Amino acid sequence: MAYQALYRTWRPQKFSDMIGQEVVTKTLKNAIMTGQTTHAYLFNGPRGTGKTSAAKIFAKAINCLNPINGEPDGVCAMCQAADNGTLGDVIELDAASNNGVDEIREIREDVNYAPTQAKYKVYIIDEVHMLSTGAFNALLKTLEEPPANVIFILATTEPQKIPATIISRTQRFDFKRIDAKAAYDRMTYILDQRGDTYDEAAIRVIANAADGGMRDALSILDQALSFGDGHVTLENALLVTGSVTQTLLGEYVQAVVQQDTKAALAKLSEVLSAGKDASRFVEDLISYARDLLLHTEAPELISIVPDDIFKALASDTPATVWYRMIDTLNDTQQQLRYTNRPSIYLEVLTVKLSQPLPTTAPVTVERVSATQVVAEPKPQPQRPQAVTPAPAQSTTPAPVSEAPVSDLTGEPASMAPEVNETPVAQPVPSRVAPRVSDDQAAVFSVLSAATRGDLDRVVAVWADMVNMLPVPQQAMLNVARPIAASPEGLVVGFDFDVIKSNAMRNAELLNTMVTQIQNLTQAQHERQLVFVNAEEWPKMRAAFVAQRKGTAQTTATQQQVETQTATAVADDLASLTAMDVASEAEVGPAPVVAEAERLFGSDIVEEIDD
Repeated sequence: MAYQALYRTWRPQKFSDMIGQEVVTKTLKNAIMTGQTTHAYLFNGPRGTGKTSAAKIFAKAINCLNPINGEPDGVCAMCQAADNGTLGDVIELDAASNNGVDEIREIREDVNYAPTQAKYKVYIIDEVHMLSTGAFNALLKTLEEPPANVIFILATTEPQKIPATIISRTQRFDFKRIDAKAAYDRMTYILDQRGDTYDEAAIRVIANAADGGMRDALSILDQALSFGDGHVTLENALLVTGSVTQTLLGEYVQAVVQQDTKAALAKLSEVLSAGKDASRFVEDLISYARDLLLHTEAPELISIVPDDIFKALASDTPATVWYRMIDTLNDTQQQLRYTNRPSIYLEVLTVKLSQPLPTTAPVTVERVSATQVVAEPKPQPQRPQAVTPAPAQSTTPAPVSEAPVSDLTGEPASMAPEVNETPVAQPVPSRVAPRVSDDQAAVFSVLSAATRGDLDRVVAVWADMVNMLPVPQQAMLNVARPIAASPEGLVVGFDFDVIKSNAMRNAELLNTMVTQIQNLTQAQHERQLVFVNAEEWPKMRAAFVAQRKGTAQTTATQQQVETQTATAVADDLASLTAMDVASEAEVGPAPVVAEAERLFGSDIVEEIDD
């Protein structure tokens, strides 16, 4: 007989042979024992986790003549026929190559015939998400009213592609990835049964490389056995999987943590010279950093045996280093998918990881004062002399955003050294959450120069600006909208106060907003941002109107308003442009109001702005 691959030879024949899916196997066995089986099942999970194997075992167990605690006995005529593939009442269909309406219509006709040998007809449809829309519609009728002796088992790796009408008529079982320890135990069991020799470290490497798929693990093990002539060594496992030894990983990580770029690049060259796969190397680094992160809190979760380098790194390095490393590795892993020169990205990665952590003065959006929002601070010529404090004063640097406050509030120049305590040698961010506030004074500052045209221009590009943001930042602005704008400012209303607060603290979001709005509207300057709660907006608008009515009574103001009346009447009062408010305050009551006052008296008539 021709040689069969390990994953075929050692395919589970009973539920007890399956590993890592205890919830699924126990539920199916209990259903068979109690006779509570249903007409349709959906098996979902990653590749190589046992979906098709479980379907075949279930078909065999439900037709077994002498089931034992929900398991097939394996010796009766039905079990033997199922194992040999001669049981005609168990039909397997690959939806990837049989995804048309005709194949499903054929099934609809066949289900009306009784089983020829077994008690149930079992249809196993693999990769069911590949069926066409017409095929799903043809299958739906059968699932709605199936014959009593028919069972459908649908297997898929992508359940999101299956119509909800199909899923709702099935019992869904989610198969999880098989952890490395379970895969290790299964492979060592198979090797012991075969009488093959192996290194335990080699089996661990294969279990990690399988990434949760038992079939992948057995395929790699089969390859390693062939390469090593029946003996699985660590060297062979590393060659087959493209992985890197733990010692080499430790030396590389140690070099980048110690900021020894030259030594780290040398280790990288050693990895690449050995022909290791770049993507696998990055995955190994992520796993190594993850193990270092978990070593202190949950050492039982790590998949390697700690050596001296690993222990030293875990004890001497703060967790923030591993957070940063994993983030950087993840970004590089995404970039490697689109390049033909992975070595360049790995060299850049090495240099980047070897750089010291950035240490900048703490700057937060909430520290930006309302005074900064109303007036743009201008640099003072005295400031360079004030930024040379004694070394003892540099232990607690003040946020850079507070530096201009003394210039705007009229404080004495002697306070300047307290405002700028950051040493000259320390880098200072060039942009700090530009011009954001949420107080009424900032709103009035924007409204005093607001125009309908400015608001229309911002509204026209708002959706484009939002689409340029990452998804989390898009979510913030999905509950916000521009409600007033001037050449120098923009008022944005938020439906929820907590999201408004989070947006004010997001410096990246604020920088992107002001830059993109300026570019898209082709404005000459960036607009100052003012964030308000949408519920508070009507009150602020009314307060601004009342203020303008009370302060715009002089003759000069009256003349200015008269020259602007023709334009202001055409604008929407809701935009609260400066001309609108002035015309409302100065032009006088509308004709209908004046006529009402003439007929009934001004002490009776009351004008209410709705």
